[in-house]
Amino acid sequence: MTHSDQTETTATTRTAKVGVMLINLGTPDGTGYKPMWRYLQEFLSDPRIVEMSRFLWYPILYGLVLTLRPKKVGENYARIWNRERNESPLRTFTRAQGDRLGAALRDLGNVNVDWAMRYGNPSTASVAKKLVDRGCDRILSFPLYPQYSATTTATANDQLFRALMKMRRAPAIRSVPPYYDEPLYIEALANSIRNHLATLDFEPEVVLASYHGIPKAFSDKGDPYRLHCLETTRLVREKLGWSEDRLITTFQSRFGAQEWLQPYTDATVKKLAGEGVKRIAVLNPGFVSDCIETLDEIGREVCEDFTHAGGEKFSHIPCLNDSPDGMKIIETLVRRELAGWA
Repeated sequence: MTHSDQTETTATTRTAKVGVMLINLGTPDGTGYKPMWRYLQEFLSDPRIVEMSRFLWYPILYGLVLTLRPKKVGENYARIWNRERNESPLRTFTRAQGDRLGAALRDLGNVNVDWAMRYGNPSTASVAKKLVDRGCDRILSFPLYPQYSATTTATANDQLFRALMKMRRAPAIRSVPPYYDEPLYIEALANSIRNHLATLDFEPEVVLASYHGIPKAFSDKGDPYRLHCLETTRLVREKLGWSEDRLITTFQSRFGAQEWLQPYTDATVKKLAGEGVKRIAVLNPGFVSDCIETLDEIGREVCEDFTHAGGEKFSHIPCLNDSPDGMKIIETLVRRELAGWA
């Protein structure tokens, strides 16, 4: 090796950086029919989401689902849209998390933080390229899901590796593991419940920990998601010192005719109201940021289900978002996984 080659190699080593990529589920670019169609088409074409033969699923997807759902889903998004920034709350919160994490990690010097979406924009591929163009030869992927599922964590990492497959010089990759039982996360959830309930003018008789559902068949095939969710609820219940009937696990957001994980959130709140329960609160431990499923589905739809069935008082407990407790979890996990890199 010549002296110039050695100099070039040393310079490259010294300027190499580490990238941290926060990856959330995704968001449409707008609430109109076309952006909603593009978003739903990408999301529902993912074989990790719909495990059905393409020959059977695509005629349904393109012939029925993508004809009817964009308008309805767009109307739901319009109710919660961040009109000041012209974007969904999920994009707003994910950007804020990325900005705060970047500021928190400045002491490490060689770390670049960015954020991406599995579906929609900014795309995983575009952000991976951006980090590599900045000189990152290592990337820490952080799928923002406390509980692992093939439909979330796995597909986020799948998409990152698809991007790497197109790179001549791909970076080394690490991925933050699921943290459903991380003590710091459990403490943050317990604190969020305590703090929120202290602001209410009523005492909930029951609090629901509502997680995004997955088809039961996925769980039966070995997806650990259900077990992770149950363990998160158990640990939070234990931290609060509550009984099993005070904090219960439910699953929301089912789609299609097949059976999903039960008990269903909407059916549960109707059942509770029918049994005489008048006051409830709902939190979403599986969501790192408030989004359409928390703000509209829980905050509006499930609230209406409960009150129409006879309930009187309802409150949604916000996600951790970019709060100090929420950011402490993200920063702690990132610093842990960056050990030896930064």
